[in-house]
Amino acid sequence: MTKLSILDQSPVSAGSTPEMALKNTVRLAQEAEKMGYSRFWVSEHHDTRSLAGSSPEVLISYLAASTEKIRVGSGGVMLPHYSSYKVAENFRILEALAPGRIDLGIGRAPGGMPNATRALQDGNPKDIRLYPEQIDDLLSYLHDQLPENHPYEGLSATPILSHAPELWMLGSSGSSAQLAAEKGLSFTFAHFINGYDGPAAVRFYRNNFKPSAFNEKPNVIVAIFVVCAETQEEAEELASSIDLSILSIEKGMRTEGIPSVETAKNYPYSAYDWSRIRENRQRIIVGTPQKVKETVTRLQELYGADEFMMVSLMHDMDAKIKSYELLAKEFQL
Repeated sequence: MTKLSILDQSPVSAGSTPEMALKNTVRLAQEAEKMGYSRFWVSEHHDTRSLAGSSPEVLISYLAASTEKIRVGSGGVMLPHYSSYKVAENFRILEALAPGRIDLGIGRAPGGMPNATRALQDGNPKDIRLYPEQIDDLLSYLHDQLPENHPYEGLSATPILSHAPELWMLGSSGSSAQLAAEKGLSFTFAHFINGYDGPAAVRFYRNNFKPSAFNEKPNVIVAIFVVCAETQEEAEELASSIDLSILSIEKGMRTEGIPSVETAKNYPYSAYDWSRIRENRQRIIVGTPQKVKETVTRLQELYGADEFMMVSLMHDMDAKIKSYELLAKEFQL
């Protein structure tokens, strides 16, 4: 049975508010738990009017308190901005409050524009080349394995627990796959960001995986945009919001939230715009429950994925929940 999970970016629908976007994320997590989804992750984005989730660790704590059994986690924490020690403490707190339910997904993307990165790092830019060392430190703090020659030898990330959150490395390139394989970590490939290079990256990860104290074997999640509806026509209509939203990001347009279907219908698309939309559809599955399942099955064979994580930027929340309900029923979660 294919395992399905959800990554929610707390999208702010045009005409709505960030407060409502966050309430919708909580509502979706509760519904996802009832439907049988395995995990519910939230993202980290900065200085944007379209996505409300800027602090996944804070949101995760509320989600864990608002649900009972579904795993909740970050997709992800952008580690280069932060101290590995503080990230370890944050997620140890979460793991203590919701034992066995916390996932720590980490990435190295900025999650925003350069000005936001400068502000997050307080004007002291960090060397992205130190990311592998940051991961080592994070693992050491989470598992109380700080080496003897470490500058902070003897330091513990509190609270000290007998168990740790699951650590997942997120990426959309071969370099992330390589790093995950070298360190023996679970790997999530962002197909919704890069619709082409994933299978090769995952094959490299599996073929070069080094068993570690954290994982004996490779684990793979593939994250992809999905729009599901009872008819293909309805799914295509709902997907127009995502089409325009992605296009706007590519064109550097400062939008006021995820556009409605009506806005998308009336947008003056150029020939170039349509070509970009067709290209971006490589990252999106659009269709009826049967069509979505057929596509996921093909992708599962292509990737050898253990799990799929669905992402949606629909404008209408009820349609979004209905989409996930249809998938849960089709996949018999």
